[in-house]
Amino acid sequence: MHAVIAAAALPLFLGALLSDWAYSSSHQVQWINFSSWLIAGGLVVAGLALPWAVASVLRTRAPGHRGGMAYLLMLLATFVIGFLNALVHARDAWATMPTGLVLSAVVLVLAVATSALGLASLRRRVAP
Repeated sequence: MHAVIAAAALPLFLGALLSDWAYSSSHQVQWINFSSWLIAGGLVVAGLALPWAVASVLRTRAPGHRGGMAYLLMLLATFVIGFLNALVHARDAWATMPTGLVLSAVVLVLAVATSALGLASLRRRVAP
């Protein structure tokens, strides 16, 4: 279930990247505000999935099961870099670019990879 919750952060992080791009194109300050709120929402969703993923890794002690730990580390990296991105977006709108745009892209790529890894491991557990 935590993989599905973590995948729910994807549209939020995508929206943050798109609003950062819109700000870099138009310089309308409201786009940075949208981006800040979308990043905060993505962090809430990823933060909800994080303890659940820790519990899943601790519960699964199979020796060949490294996918759960890789998923957990990628989810943690997504959360930490997303938090740094939120701190960058807390600055003045002019000071946010281009670092905010780059961090939003990195967080989105990490979120996509994390979701793909989590959903693939979910599929392996369900398949007979």
